[in-house]
Amino acid sequence: MKLFIDTASLQDIEEIASWGVLAGVTTNPTLLSQVEGDEDDIYRRICELVDGPISAEVVADDVPTMVSEGRRLAAIHPNIVVKLPTMAEGLSATSQLAKDGIRVNMTLCFTANQALLAAAAGAAFVSPFVGRYDDINEDGLGHLAEIVEALGQSAYDTEVLAASIRTPVHVMEAARMGADIATIPPKVFHQMLHHPLTSAGIEQFNKDHAARLARKDA
Repeated sequence: MKLFIDTASLQDIEEIASWGVLAGVTTNPTLLSQVEGDEDDIYRRICELVDGPISAEVVADDVPTMVSEGRRLAAIHPNIVVKLPTMAEGLSATSQLAKDGIRVNMTLCFTANQALLAAAAGAAFVSPFVGRYDDINEDGLGHLAEIVEALGQSAYDTEVLAASIRTPVHVMEAARMGADIATIPPKVFHQMLHHPLTSAGIEQFNKDHAARLARKDA
């Protein structure tokens, strides 16, 4: 499973990219509202930091505007993937953009039926939202599993991009069920990395090394 980062923070993207683990980035209007700067400039800088699909979301509710804005965003950089909502207009816009060779990430996808429609329209990615299901006391991972299974049995090459990831358990379970990608907030990347036994082991190794040097110098 490939790992994307879900943020528009250049600082966070640069930090996690330095680990050598990132295969892409997803953004959305909410994440962009949390950072300063021109949106197109932010996208360009992200494309410099990460050589992989960079999702940039269209904010429109009619097909012509979705298509126009999608083409504009795609022209910013070859790695830009146009993000569209799972709705009738989004399907129509996806179909048109896909015919132009523009990749689409269909977001706010919650059911296998929605995912199948997105794939049929030509979406390169579908983004099931795991955490938002959990927020309403439903099984987000269970719905993700249904989407992975349905698309795995289909004739489409659409990749399942597990989104709304809240915990390292979400990441692990998405990988176990065969999701193609998980897009992960910076906080969860750090939670995935750190473990008390690892920290304790490093501390002990360093102490033992320092003691050895002290004996040598004595």
